Amino acid sequence: MTDLGALRAGLRKAVRGEVAFDATARALNTMDASNYRRVPLGVVSPRDADDVAAALSVCREHGVPVVPRGGGTSIAGQATGTGVVLDFTRHMNRIVSLDPGARTAVVQPGVVLDRLQDAAAPHGLRFGPDPSTHSRCTLGGMIGNNSCGSHSVAWGTTADSVRELSVVTGDGAAVRLGQDWAGAPDGLRTLVEGELARLRTGFPDLPRRISGYALDALLPEKGADVARSFCGSEGTLGVLTEAVVRLVEAPRARALAVLAYPDESAAAEAAAGLLPHGPLTVEGMAADLVRADAGLPRGGAWLFVETGGADAGEARARADAIVRAADVVDSLVVTDPAGMRALWRLREDASGTATRMPDGSEAWPGWEDCAVPPARLGPYLRDFRALLTAHGLRGTPYGHFGDGCIHVRIDFDLMTAGGVGRFRRFSEELAEVVVSHGGSLSGEHGDGQARAELLPKMYGDEMVALFERVKGVWDPDDLLNPGMLVRPHRLDENLRFAVLPREPVDVAFGYPADGGDFSAAVRRCVGVAKCRTSVGGSGASGAVGSSADVMCPSFRVTGEEEHSTRGRARLLHEMLAGEVVTDGWRSTEVRDALDLCLSCKGCRSDCPVGVDMATYKAEFLHHHYEGRRRPAAHYAMGWLPLWLGLVARTRMAAVVNFLAEVGPLAGLAKRVGGIAPERGIPAVARETFSRWWSRRFRARVRGFVRDRKRGVRRPFPGFGAGAGSGGEVVVLWPDTFTEHLSPAVGRAAVDVLEAAGLMVLLPPTKVMRFTPAGEEAGAGAFSGPIGDGMTKGPIGFGAFLPRRRHRVCCGLTYVSTGQLDRARTVMRRTLDLMEPYLEMGTPVVVLEPSCAAALRTDLPELLHDDPRAARLAAAVTTFAEALERHAPHWTPPRVDRPAVGQTHCHQHAVLGDGADRRLREAAGLTGALAGGCCGLAGNFGFEKGHYEVSAACAEEQLLPAVREAADGAVVLADGFSCRTQLEQLAGRRGRHLAEVLAEGLEGRDRG
Repeated sequence: MTDLGALRAGLRKAVRGEVAFDATARALNTMDASNYRRVPLGVVSPRDADDVAAALSVCREHGVPVVPRGGGTSIAGQATGTGVVLDFTRHMNRIVSLDPGARTAVVQPGVVLDRLQDAAAPHGLRFGPDPSTHSRCTLGGMIGNNSCGSHSVAWGTTADSVRELSVVTGDGAAVRLGQDWAGAPDGLRTLVEGELARLRTGFPDLPRRISGYALDALLPEKGADVARSFCGSEGTLGVLTEAVVRLVEAPRARALAVLAYPDESAAAEAAAGLLPHGPLTVEGMAADLVRADAGLPRGGAWLFVETGGADAGEARARADAIVRAADVVDSLVVTDPAGMRALWRLREDASGTATRMPDGSEAWPGWEDCAVPPARLGPYLRDFRALLTAHGLRGTPYGHFGDGCIHVRIDFDLMTAGGVGRFRRFSEELAEVVVSHGGSLSGEHGDGQARAELLPKMYGDEMVALFERVKGVWDPDDLLNPGMLVRPHRLDENLRFAVLPREPVDVAFGYPADGGDFSAAVRRCVGVAKCRTSVGGSGASGAVGSSADVMCPSFRVTGEEEHSTRGRARLLHEMLAGEVVTDGWRSTEVRDALDLCLSCKGCRSDCPVGVDMATYKAEFLHHHYEGRRRPAAHYAMGWLPLWLGLVARTRMAAVVNFLAEVGPLAGLAKRVGGIAPERGIPAVARETFSRWWSRRFRARVRGFVRDRKRGVRRPFPGFGAGAGSGGEVVVLWPDTFTEHLSPAVGRAAVDVLEAAGLMVLLPPTKVMRFTPAGEEAGAGAFSGPIGDGMTKGPIGFGAFLPRRRHRVCCGLTYVSTGQLDRARTVMRRTLDLMEPYLEMGTPVVVLEPSCAAALRTDLPELLHDDPRAARLAAAVTTFAEALERHAPHWTPPRVDRPAVGQTHCHQHAVLGDGADRRLREAAGLTGALAGGCCGLAGNFGFEKGHYEVSAACAEEQLLPAVREAADGAVVLADGFSCRTQLEQLAGRRGRHLAEVLAEGLEGRDRG
């Protein structure tokens, strides 16, 4: 039994980096991106090679194994362990030097690949291998796995790009590995020279042979390259502390040809024939992994074939030549960087999207990484499909077709004993199929625990025994990553699903995409770690990665796994498991990790598997504080609609605004309300939007009556006092922010919608019973034609029987603070108020993106038992969508100005901004809006303790874009939070698109 106290004390004394044995640190490192879970004793973040050697010495003294870990994106389990995890991402993440003349770079193991690509790009260079996880995988992990990526047909594997390696061996020796036996441990050369015949004949000849140790690199005719042989050893031979890597010349221009085929077998058979054309990539994927509107040429499967050239014309000519030579159903050639990025994203996200079958069922890795000679890929896929069918399994292959390497996620049932048994039987049989085609069990991701048990099928018992002897030379005490690659754990043990509850837990949200099961929702996170991505970086095509993504703002500014979507999902997984995180819904570890979640919903759209951490956070807070006192901010800002309504009813806005400007009183209010002292309190409007509406309506009615008396006949202005009687009716949603804090946005929207010919109504404030026209109307009923645009005939509102006065509310502030019972009460009341319009199918225009997103998603998921919720969600449109759908022939005023700003994160994640982009273009607003999150995020940025993170999020994209804006640029920000952040941090006024268009209308009228 390990003395944890002594181990922890010894490590803290020996190393300068952090030593963490707490539940959070352990929980964050229980899993990688594989099916496996192993709980470590603790985590060490070494600062340098001396720390690594010291940590190994202490662990060896205590008999505790060590697991090196980079980005944690390994898919075979090799980044998990039961001892001490060495996390290289925190400190040992520097590019030590870059020599453009020699085309080399010296890097530490925690360097993220995209950082190296960014550093090399100004010199016209790049690192050749580029896995789809390039934005978060580390060079150390790539060397440990011998990773490849989409460009391996041109630039090979990581081993092909390694010159020298600095390593600490299991017995504590610091060595420099290179060619001619440089750095080899004692006994290795003797062992190899006694097995030359076996090494010359025992390895299959194919470009993606990753399984096992690369002992053939030690053959004399191959230069006895110890550094190369170390690649792919998965942390079992030594711990990497520094690497000298080779860089290659990057093509000055690129083109991407997308070739369509009937199915993936046809694409696979065609792939090898394209290699003589010298492509940079030959990547394949099938239709099951792609949305119908993805913009790909028609077909059932595609090859992504990239070409390079000295200029765009040469790259395009090479792509066109490949298209002419290929026998395809259809094709597409793209040369602009944005178009290529969008297409490459489809391929890069496949490892995540493949985890959900088209019907929503789960699919898992385990056999996602076989490789065969490229010429055998078509026959292999047919045999693979036949084996799937025989076992009643499904999976969609994709991957590096030009290298014969196939990735696939299969719908294994890993939750039951019978399903796990089928997983084992299938694995054993598929290994034999791979070997029969001359293939390798792993073509990129390594053996780890997933495949190492089956290495005897590929290499035979004697070669595997040789692997074990080599391991003994490097690591005589079996200290380094035991259970991986040699003497491995069984492929069906340590499965991460085994610890999860078998019955659904009681939850508030419906989780319709997960069968109502919160555990299944948490299982969505498979660890691909796209949430650990920082802005920019080189994509698979070498172009700068998309900055439009939002996920994950808190990780981007903290760099901490705990504050990434994956980290939070891991903690929720461990909360459900109950082994490391033991307090269930009362867990302080989960609460603290979720504290910096901005609820931006970026993960809902940007995560390849659609993890929705904002919903999970609301769910957790609901249970965590059930029956307990909440933080003050939950009452101050969660109940914001109530407080602002009270101010409006008592007409105290002027008093409240005055008090908010009195320093001591404002400070006291902030302390009591849990508000950050750095924040200013937004001013409350003296006249609410609905009061303005009523005043305007009454004036129009008086004008109508006056005109009637004069004999002037015109349509009754109706509830919305629309511009005319012929327009379609829309309901304009008076959200809390528009109603009380920025009514100018509502007024502008009314002007624009009416100018477009729409008849604008506001929701009622009294619950009414709707009776169709022609039925008996009760006392006080209103019936009559409101406008022919509502239906093909006059509409009777029948009997409106008022009960109580309320205002509609989406419940957003209650949801974001986890007050879900209150949210449901508010939402049901809203449905009661909106029922007349739901009966008529009237569109509902929502100006505040967060409120629109809440109505589209939170409403039907919290009230999944009320069919009216789905009807209201379907009726919701954004401002731009309403104009595009319901006034398609209207032409907006020409503003003709550059625009800067940021697409609201909820709009990005839930609503989409296609209609907004088209409306901006039609109005002459030029320029693209920034991505990311403004950082205020409703209540988040106002809460005490969040100001620094909130401001840092704004500095990530929004504020730099505004500062660099051209003179005369309009700053667009549809969300109240975004506008407030701009005003408080940059002193700039952000404007809703409706305000800009309304101003344009005034100018057009004057003209």
